[in-house]
Amino acid sequence: MAHLARELLGRVLRAERTRQGRTLREVSLAARVSLGYLSEVERGQKEASSELLQSISQALGVPLSQVYAAVAQSFIDDESRPEMLAA
Repeated sequence: MAHLARELLGRVLRAERTRQGRTLREVSLAARVSLGYLSEVERGQKEASSELLQSISQALGVPLSQVYAAVAQSFIDDESRPEMLAA
């Protein structure tokens, strides 16, 4: 099943946050975004603006280009799965 860009973006952000061992609260405070909104972005329920994505990536200490590259790789991985090729 193909995923939406916002879902893949949320996965990438959550993976980086958890890789760092940080809580939603820590990152939301550093990014100056509400905890609930950050949670919705991570779950792929909200489309984040470019300004918000920049703020979150800065709070994580990761260049936004690296976040986008990881999302692009997720698209590639999804598209190359056998069930996608049969569709």
